[in-house]
Amino acid sequence: MSSRNPTDWMWAQAVEFLDQAERMHRQFFRLAASERTRAVWQPPANVFEDEREIVIVVALPGVPSDRVEVTIESGALVVRAESPPPLSRSCRGVRQLEIPYGHFERRIPLPEVRLEAGTHEVADGCLILRLRKTE
Repeated sequence: MSSRNPTDWMWAQAVEFLDQAERMHRQFFRLAASERTRAVWQPPANVFEDEREIVIVVALPGVPSDRVEVTIESGALVVRAESPPPLSRSCRGVRQLEIPYGHFERRIPLPEVRLEAGTHEVADGCLILRLRKTE
């Protein structure tokens, strides 16, 4: 039988859960440094590369494609927009809110190679950008 005080154990568990919640909050609601926007979160992104191109996939569920701004700044691809909260006017209370809303900005560092714009599309709530490598 352990001589540990149950209160100490419960307190340690509570602190551990709070640390875990803080890490998750930072992961999904990171503040982005930008002078142009009031960015409050960053969407997740995947970057794939082969010898011909770089393909960037940014998860933007619920964001209208005509409201997305894509630029290249200081060697990074920058995706900015605002994710409007759905149903915000038709519901009185929130029971669970996990999907981030509001202004966002995602900076994706690009390799130091010459790139030119390729195709772009929105599919299944994701922005898919293709950048062709040039010689």
